Amino acid sequence: MSAPTLTPADAPAAAPSAGSNLLRKLAATPEAGVVLACLVAFIGFSIAAPTYYSTDNLQVMGRDLAEFGILAIGESFVILTGGIDLSVGGLAGFAGILAGWFNVNEGLPGPVAIVLTLAVCAAIGLWHGTMVNKLNVPPFVITLVTFTICKGLALSVTSGTPITGMSNIFGDLSLYYVGPVPVPALIFLVVAVATWFALERTYVGRQIYAVGGNAEAARLAGIPVKRRVTSTYVVSSTLAGLVGILIIGRLGVADPSVAASGYELTAIAAAVVGGVSLFGGEGRIVGIAAGAILLELITNGLNAVNVSEYYQTVAQGVVLGVAILADRIRAQYFGGSRR
Repeated sequence: MSAPTLTPADAPAAAPSAGSNLLRKLAATPEAGVVLACLVAFIGFSIAAPTYYSTDNLQVMGRDLAEFGILAIGESFVILTGGIDLSVGGLAGFAGILAGWFNVNEGLPGPVAIVLTLAVCAAIGLWHGTMVNKLNVPPFVITLVTFTICKGLALSVTSGTPITGMSNIFGDLSLYYVGPVPVPALIFLVVAVATWFALERTYVGRQIYAVGGNAEAARLAGIPVKRRVTSTYVVSSTLAGLVGILIIGRLGVADPSVAASGYELTAIAAAVVGGVSLFGGEGRIVGIAAGAILLELITNGLNAVNVSEYYQTVAQGVVLGVAILADRIRAQYFGGSRR
């Protein structure tokens, strides 16, 4: 009697190799890929330009990173709920003008000018949330309106002339160091840690993810959807105001041209590169911070190897496009919940 033979259909499937398992985990975990890209970028540019990893240049990167990194964190709050905030760049520029105006033209002390500026920015975020929730205005429309208004106000209030003679507190926030670390980098770290705690360790944070995943299901579960959406716009606008204050401290003047500098695109790019889904509901602060770091490493590295500023913008667009493509591939092939 001959031994039974296994047909191809009966034969056990070959176990996936360790390499394929690792590749699958990396592809399904955007944060891991971004951190790896950061390491590759840092090593590559350090080899190409020895001054790249100098203490002075690392301090410059830390200061620059803080500005659009904080913007990216604020933007991510809104994107997590399925929205978008196109106003953050213009609002940051206007916030700098507003703080300078309060301090110089109105004679208010620097700390008071800062608090009032942040309060105005928070009120603008509240207005965004109200328009989105009460009147069903698409987020990109209402925030684009604010962006345009802020650009116009920044120019009209100053007649296109920078505001000078501001209090020393603005420079202290942007130019001082704690040891070798720039103060703005420490502020970014504080904002990142606070965001991590708020999103991943609180009930409200879990509600924000739930709203972005499925707003109707969240509403039926008793989550105050409109309130949560509004809160994300308030956070985004307030952090944009903080960035505006850091920028005028770095420049030493409140320059109206900052409102047209394209910071909003960098913020969105950093968030998406870091794994925040444009459809909402997914993204972690580790990835967001890594996305901001990666963009800064690339931008500064291209400067270090004397690449034209125009090509730097192209590179940023390519990175954003690849990140969006990767987001869709993860959703389709690796079991993600992104729509």
